Amino acid sequence: MKSITTEINCTRRWKIIIKNKIPMENQSETQFYQDGAVTVTQSRFVTQSKTYAMRNISSVHVFEIEKSRVGPIIMILIGLPFLFSGDIFWMGLIIIGFAILWLFGIKNEYAVRISTNSGEANSILSQDRIYIQKIVDALNDAIVYRG
Repeated sequence: MKSITTEINCTRRWKIIIKNKIPMENQSETQFYQDGAVTVTQSRFVTQSKTYAMRNISSVHVFEIEKSRVGPIIMILIGLPFLFSGDIFWMGLIIIGFAILWLFGIKNEYAVRISTNSGEANSILSQDRIYIQKIVDALNDAIVYRG
């Protein structure tokens, strides 16, 4: 919100200051990206939970958060000895099968990593890299537009 200050001089000693808040929608801002959760304009980056001033953002990039694959690998290692024991061979196949499904089901997450004067922060997380890249591109365009 932008505020407009109006001063009224009642007498020499008294001055009344009235601040009217005007919504940002009434101002003309260049919009670089908008969807249900994110808006990028020339002066603001708005997410569902936070609003960043573009003047405070010094850089932005896609950051990949790699998910651990230790669990399914351990499960495969546990299933291997069962493959070599005659009576419970099928148990090893089941364990290894579940472990392989789990391993291929793990997806890395991607984040919009913002550098500000107070440090770095991940603002939006998604498993969809293309979605995150669109937001990063819009933020970079807004930074360049700002000058």
